[in-house]
Amino acid sequence: MPRVSVLLPVRDAALTVRAAAVSILRQTERDLSLVCVDDGSLDGTFEVLSRLAARDRRVRVIRGPGEGIARALERGRVLCDADVVARMDADDVAHPRRVERQLEALGADGSLSAVGGQVRLFPRRAVRAGMARYAAWLNGLVTKELVERDLLVESPLVHPAACIRSTALFGVGGWREGPFPEDYDLWLRLAAAGGRLSNLPERVLDWRESPARATRRDGRYALPRHLALKCRHLADHLLGRGGEVVLWGAGRTGRAFADGLAAEGIGVRAFLEVDRAKIGRTVRGRAVRPFREATRFRGTPLLVAVGAPGARERIRDELRSMGLVELRDFRCVA
Repeated sequence: MPRVSVLLPVRDAALTVRAAAVSILRQTERDLSLVCVDDGSLDGTFEVLSRLAARDRRVRVIRGPGEGIARALERGRVLCDADVVARMDADDVAHPRRVERQLEALGADGSLSAVGGQVRLFPRRAVRAGMARYAAWLNGLVTKELVERDLLVESPLVHPAACIRSTALFGVGGWREGPFPEDYDLWLRLAAAGGRLSNLPERVLDWRESPARATRRDGRYALPRHLALKCRHLADHLLGRGGEVVLWGAGRTGRAFADGLAAEGIGVRAFLEVDRAKIGRTVRGRAVRPFREATRFRGTPLLVAVGAPGARERIRDELRSMGLVELRDFRCVA
């Protein structure tokens, strides 16, 4: 049994899949298997992988009918016979010590269910400002405490940069098919089951940016789908249905969370705002109050639902100055 099984689902990536696979086969951690699931490719991907399998017995290639990434991952998961499953995508490149360093992290901290790492977006000309901000934010989440703090801001681990304990993955039922991003759904379920998540404070993956990326083309990765997952997680594991919250932010993000939480049976007691033009108005039937009234609502969960760059840190500082404690009295969402 290898120390780690690397799971690589792929469809129509004949131009890039060899480099991705070779970056795994050339890892400093040699005791691994590479399970490739060709999910209905029509462009020669299967032949590229078959040639690799003929030269390296660690490679196993299976074919799927084109059923989508979640089902392809599940098709491959049953063939992963190691204690750790590492994810990889067909258009990325793993750094040579990625698997070695991630196995060390899992071995050193038994509370971790999964560990990712820092990433570099490439090619530079294709990187949009939003993705650059996301990568910079994610690359800062280098402890399990920081990941827990920002779990409901965005997906805190890059899927193809993650190593996951097989027992934890099995315990939550693996990947799920549904109208949501399968990676973020998995991180939330692992966290709900008591597992911790973290990222190595070093680069583990060159992450390809492309207009063809599924996160741009597939509706399951749209922002409303992420928000619905966050609201469901809040209702199921942190807030409970039938209660109320206070929302800091009466702008677009705050209104979206008010609607998403309402769908889960959670009401809004009040909105808090810095913008004087909004204070005194009514949003979703609730008053917009000055942010300095936050302590007036102590005991009611406070969600900071602000998306402007840099705003979260300023709000955190303000709330701490009022004696409020993050994750106990308030939580940031986006």
